[in-house]
Parts: sequence; C-alpha cells; structure tokens
Amino acid sequence: MFDIGTGELALIAVVALLVLGPERLPKAARTAGALARRARASWQNVRAEIERELAAEELKQSIKRGLDEANPSADISAALRDAVHGPAKPPEPPATTDGQH
Repeated sequence: MFDIGTGELALIAVVALLVLGPERLPKAARTAGALARRARASWQNVRAEIERELAAEELKQSIKRGLDEANPSADISAALRDAVHGPAKPPEPPATTDGQH
C-alpha cells in the first residue's frame, strides 16, 4: 500500500519516541494499530458489498438476456403485472359500423 522502507520506518519511530515519550508510545502504537485494522476491515466490507452488487447486477443481466433470447417479443414485467393485477388498460369496446353506440 505505502512504499515505506526500513529507513523511513526507523525515522518515524524515532520521531514518535521523541514526540510522545517512552510512556505514551506503546499506547499510541496500539491505538494506531487498532485504527488501521478497523480501516482495513471497513474497506474489505465495502469491497465485498460492491462485488456482491456487481455479481447481482450481472446475474440480472444474464437472466434478462436469456429470457430475451428465449422469447424476444415477451415483456416479462408486463406479463407478470397482467397476471397479478389484470391488464393495465381495459379492452376497447368493439366499433360499430352503423354509427350507433
């Protein structure tokens, strides 16, 4: 993740020791480690959630492509809606040829 060599790490440790002192340095190191673990876990959770969403979207697209290939003229959502609620628009009355209703 970060390109920190041994020399840079030693310099950071010396500066932290001078700034915090030997009494507070172990507690600060534990706190920093805990925060880093939490950040890593949060990032992994976000990444896993994104991967699940992408997989679900890919599955939806795959199913839709399969249904379109099986019956390209069928509108599945309209067919399901009609099956559950009936047709969306009532049928038109037949037209009369004599001009009367």
